[in-house]
Amino acid sequence: MKSTNRLMLAACLGMSVVSLAACKKEEAPAQQAEATPMTAPTGTEDAAWKPYLQDVVGRNMGTISNSPIMYYLPAETDSDFQGKYDRLAEQVGNAVQRGVTAGNMVAFGSPSSAKMADLIVASFAKAEPGSFKGARVLFVGAAVDNDRVKAAVAPSGAEYVFIEAK
Repeated sequence: MKSTNRLMLAACLGMSVVSLAACKKEEAPAQQAEATPMTAPTGTEDAAWKPYLQDVVGRNMGTISNSPIMYYLPAETDSDFQGKYDRLAEQVGNAVQRGVTAGNMVAFGSPSSAKMADLIVASFAKAEPGSFKGARVLFVGAAVDNDRVKAAVAPSGAEYVFIEAK
């Protein structure tokens, strides 16, 4: 009798393990499905732009394994836009002068693409040639600003990636 109870218990436990394994196999493909890329916000609200830029940066990490350095500039309609622009320009300018080690990413984005492009161009004018070799610079903005940002970043030796905000 004890043997029969033990066999039945073992059989029940074995069935539980098999059914749990089957459930896990069914869940795996659903978890592996990648989320749909976000689209650029049509407005200028920070609450919409910041998650969008985080999504774009995450999708463009490539082989970069370090946390990205992200710079965000609010829209020109912000009540303290000039103050925020000046502080960010100083911060980015200082960082670019120091350079970035290989394996890192520096990302830039803003609802005011032209102003962010101005900031990047001015900051990278301070970069030493080759000071970003092995690093990636990502600019999320308007296509019209791409060429001048690309030209400004090129002497630094960074891998330049442009994503049109759309």
